[in-house]
Amino acid sequence: MSQQEIDILKIIASILALAVAIIGHEIMHGWVAYKYGDNTAKSQGRLSINPIVHIDPVGTILIPAILYFTHAPFLFGWAKPVPINIATVIRNGGYGAAIAVSLAGITYNLILAIFFATILPLFEQPESMFGGFFMIFIAQSIMINVVLAVFNLWPIPPLDGSQALLYLTQKFKWYKFAELYEKVYPYGMIILFGILFIPQLSNILFAPVSWILDLIL
Repeated sequence: MSQQEIDILKIIASILALAVAIIGHEIMHGWVAYKYGDNTAKSQGRLSINPIVHIDPVGTILIPAILYFTHAPFLFGWAKPVPINIATVIRNGGYGAAIAVSLAGITYNLILAIFFATILPLFEQPESMFGGFFMIFIAQSIMINVVLAVFNLWPIPPLDGSQALLYLTQKFKWYKFAELYEKVYPYGMIILFGILFIPQLSNILFAPVSWILDLIL
């Protein structure tokens, strides 16, 4: 294959890998909530694998495009959040269920990364263009899913890690910490983007990516 063909395959494979990672991530939140009696996502058609219903203009298109064209070391993004009635989840399963819903997407990303890491050796010597495409897709999927898992574990609103931590404080009745944490929520996106554009901070917070990749590969 020529370099141009490889570049085209990489772009398509990266887009597909990112879509599978972020759409599945959101669907898993809704699916686990559904298992605890909340049918909000299901009733609004958000448990569908149709990518159109999950597209977020910023997280699904703008951020990945900026990262790709600025030659960032990895891609990540997010889909439109799946609607969840967390009060129903808590009523049926307690705060433990709410934590499970919060961490469902991260769990999906880690399981997917481990699965692709397991089958990667089968495609390391592709004999066709399709084989080459699938190898790139698998490699990109491993990286993207690990990055998404680590990114979403950050305890910064509105990421999944912050949601899980908030429900954990409520579960153990750490009410003062919960009140303090909720005051930070309105500034979460400002803090998040500030970290992402300060290399020294983002490098520290993304450090677990290399640790997990070393472990599963």
